[in-house]
Amino acid sequence: MIPDWLEPVRAGAAAISADDLTRFTPPPGGDAREGAVLMLFGQGPRGGELLLTERAHDMRSHPGQVSFPGGSVDPGESAVEAALREAQEEIGVEPVSVEVFGQLPELWLPPSNFAVTPVLGWWAEPAAVSIVSPAEVHAIHHVPIEELLDPEHRVMVQHPRIGYTSPGFLIGPANDVILWGFTAGIIARLFDFLGWTRPWDETRVRDLPAYMLQADPRRSRLLDIEDEPEDDPDHEEDDG
Repeated sequence: MIPDWLEPVRAGAAAISADDLTRFTPPPGGDAREGAVLMLFGQGPRGGELLLTERAHDMRSHPGQVSFPGGSVDPGESAVEAALREAQEEIGVEPVSVEVFGQLPELWLPPSNFAVTPVLGWWAEPAAVSIVSPAEVHAIHHVPIEELLDPEHRVMVQHPRIGYTSPGFLIGPANDVILWGFTAGIIARLFDFLGWTRPWDETRVRDLPAYMLQADPRRSRLLDIEDEPEDDPDHEEDDG
């Protein structure tokens, strides 16, 4: 059984449309690759929280990216099975400890041609998690929902090389880790749909730090990506 504070999320997931979350949906009859991410909710010292991962800072693509655990759906797998498997492989979340209570609509990432299903899970039996692959994961973040809703932790994030901005969050123990792009967009628009978002200063802009800038963004084929502006025909923006 999920706790009472998650009931609005369960109900919202059943009612929300892909258009409420993004401008991009998989084209009919397309050849998009299937992917899944796990939005894992838990109960922490400060109330409800989300489990997020931070990619290693020396990776060739999207170093330092904060995202949900997730990846490609293997042949024969469902989105739920893939999301749970990826969470186990990345940070050791035991699938049996997660109660899946819903899914968000399938979302499309045009540059990588991924059709991504966010799977909603309640950590009914939380256990210690750790970095299984240091080459891929820099840190694990247990982010309080209250912290994500705090207007002081909301910013517009700007890519300094291309000038593109999108909504983001400041997370981490010192609130100095930037969450933006696809993952931030899902969280922000879900909160908007639920009526949870509080007014915040959208004129406050933060540049992505140098360690999060990859040398050639066109090479990225990752599931969780920072896309480029619409006027670039090869990379359409997706702020969630």
